[in-house]
Amino acid sequence: MFCKNIKNLLAGAALIAFSSAPVFAKTYQHSLGSLEISEVPQRVVVLGFGSLDYLDALGVTPIGMPKSLLPENLQQYKSDEFTNTGSLQEVNYETLFTLKPDLIIAEGRMVKHYQDLKDIAPVYMYRIDSANYWETTQQHWNNLSEIFGKKAKGDELVAEVKSRIDALHSKNIEQPRKALTVMSSGSNITSFGAVSRFSFVYQEAGFTTTESVNVPAESRTHGDLISFEYIADAKPDVLLILDRDQAIGKASGKANQLFANDLVESTPASKNEHLIYLDPAAWYLSAGGYYSTKMMIENLNRAIQ
Repeated sequence: MFCKNIKNLLAGAALIAFSSAPVFAKTYQHSLGSLEISEVPQRVVVLGFGSLDYLDALGVTPIGMPKSLLPENLQQYKSDEFTNTGSLQEVNYETLFTLKPDLIIAEGRMVKHYQDLKDIAPVYMYRIDSANYWETTQQHWNNLSEIFGKKAKGDELVAEVKSRIDALHSKNIEQPRKALTVMSSGSNITSFGAVSRFSFVYQEAGFTTTESVNVPAESRTHGDLISFEYIADAKPDVLLILDRDQAIGKASGKANQLFANDLVESTPASKNEHLIYLDPAAWYLSAGGYYSTKMMIENLNRAIQ
């Protein structure tokens, strides 16, 4: 009888121990290392807008994030309910330390801070590979949906966006369109090809590239410096324009004035009303987010209407 009671007690203890164990224990790889998760994080700090955008769609509420330049769809995080952690490139370490996060989600602009951030809390690097936008975005979405125990919701978001991408891609395969993607910054204009921060335009959406034959471009670290003569000679069916100044809060509408000239108006893109101003926040500040990726698709759908 005594032995039987002992066995029952041990079985009960084992059951309690099993039921109180973490739901999962898994290691997640990211561009700068790995992250081991043994329980759902409760105090999350997000240091970028792409991951904040996705967590918002997933239904996960962080306790802190940068508040400067918040995109329109993330304005709710300006509330005093959330702590300002600095800017998209610099961290207020004193504030971050006092928040006592159990997970920090950092993005590409925070690469230089990675080691210091790891001293405060485990770090997941939400970094988008510009040459493989959708592949790396999906991987991050899958990882975070698992980490926060919301896999079903995460799968739903991936499936929804993938169907939109597939539909856009199919239309461009049926009727190929030459697209030139440019960024306006001050008085400078740079163009970007199929393997760049705008790879989504070509690899996922299915537009084809175009370039000038007669007017040279000057190679730069971030895109090729071009002129309006270059744009006219490239004869794009679609001209996609990102106003960087607007994205970083410097100015609004300057690009519209800059591109209102005879050379741009001579292009098939202008004649067919396929001069598309890209949403600056979606493409420049919060790439890799759920809402931002849908906005990118919406921008490109306008180019094929």
